Amino acid sequence: MPLALTEPTTTALLLSVLGVLVAFSVLFSRAVDRLGIPVVLLFLLLGVLGGSDIVGGIAFDDYGLAMRVGTVALILILFDGGLNTKAAAVRRVVVPAGLLATIGVALTAGVVAAFGRLFGLSWAEAVLLGAVVSSTDAAAVFAVLRGGGLRLEPKLGSTIEVESCVNDPMAVILTTALIAAIQAGDQLGWSLLLLVPMQLVIGAGVGLAIGYGCRATLQRAPISAVGLYPVLTLATALLSFGLATLLQGSGFLAVFATGLVLGNGPLAYRNGLQRTHDALAWLAQVGVFLMLGLLVDASKLPGVAWAGLGVGIVLAFLARPLAVAACLVPLGYSLKHTLFVGWTGLRGAVPIILATFPVLAGVDGADQLFNLVFFVVVVSSLVPGATIRLVTRKLNLDLPGEPTPSAILEINARKQLDGDIESFHIAPSVAVAGAQLSELEFPGDASVVLIVRDESLVPARGGTVLQEDDHVYVFFRPADRAFIELLFGNPEA
Repeated sequence: MPLALTEPTTTALLLSVLGVLVAFSVLFSRAVDRLGIPVVLLFLLLGVLGGSDIVGGIAFDDYGLAMRVGTVALILILFDGGLNTKAAAVRRVVVPAGLLATIGVALTAGVVAAFGRLFGLSWAEAVLLGAVVSSTDAAAVFAVLRGGGLRLEPKLGSTIEVESCVNDPMAVILTTALIAAIQAGDQLGWSLLLLVPMQLVIGAGVGLAIGYGCRATLQRAPISAVGLYPVLTLATALLSFGLATLLQGSGFLAVFATGLVLGNGPLAYRNGLQRTHDALAWLAQVGVFLMLGLLVDASKLPGVAWAGLGVGIVLAFLARPLAVAACLVPLGYSLKHTLFVGWTGLRGAVPIILATFPVLAGVDGADQLFNLVFFVVVVSSLVPGATIRLVTRKLNLDLPGEPTPSAILEINARKQLDGDIESFHIAPSVAVAGAQLSELEFPGDASVVLIVRDESLVPARGGTVLQEDDHVYVFFRPADRAFIELLFGNPEA
């Protein structure tokens, strides 16, 4: 018998069950990843198992709380994505990613709506479903591409990742506008075409401004404890979302832009901040997918299984590929790159969170729509998600991976230092491979600091020979970077 969440003992039971589910998800994530299944799907399904109709006995149906918690989770995920994205990558794909995030989302929504009608949905339900599932999900994309260790060509990988971070505004605008039109019995006006660029411009502007302001504050503010730095950056992310939203802009884009500014400039305690926000992003992914799984009423899933599977297949095999082709082919993208971007249209937390909007607004049939979206997300994870590695190999898009060092040297500082320490992998082709350190002529104050060889740390002495597959940490001044990279190659990521 399900337990009511108002009972005093339920809090302890809820925390215990959630703790077990989270721990299980983390411990078995590697095994699931080896099967090619996105780990976020494991979190979602475990949430369903913990629900009131299966084994967990947790009765949870607070859509408002789910929407708010999901929003905070997406803020954490997008902020971490911005911190770890190179500004050069964004500049390189701003046009294709922008087209996919606007025209591509609208085309996807239209195709899904047309086929949703064929699966027995009313026009109102069909168009709402198309809007809700029209955007890709940053959490799912980052989990599969970055968490799965795929190494794609820079332009290709950047197109997919940047699109997933900036296409949510279009889906949010379509969903909210359609809900308002359905409730008022009106048709969508031409003003909708102005909302998208307006939200993107305002969101980007607010995010950039707050990002630069936070960067200057971190450099100058007398913060008393190192642990308070991530508290300040987290507050900045929340402020960026809130202010942009209040100004009628895209809060999600603002958060990504703020993280992008911070991650591409001088940043106090950079390594510690990035590690903290990476952990927060993973916690957000685990928490939001478990929570959204708990929200699903498993007893009603069989009733929407046929339509959900059908829409999910149409989305993966027809709607997404057609929309991507319409946006990327005119820009000169190759056939295999277009096919790959079309296949990586992963859905995740964003569609499920958007599916709570009609429920909260009291739209007829919204409960059925929510369960339908759950099916679409599962199909998206199993069909494109579980086959991305296979498709990457078949299209010859996976770049050779580089070995990772068994130890990582880090230096954290509050101020920007006049010097860098970078790690270089000694490949057979680099100039210093097989050379003795005493034979090398370093510019200025540059020198090798430490060598990581297999499972050992090797001191950098004059007689030490740099061997193939060594990971070498080199100190140098910024002005000497070009010469150091001429000797050692490109630094490791």
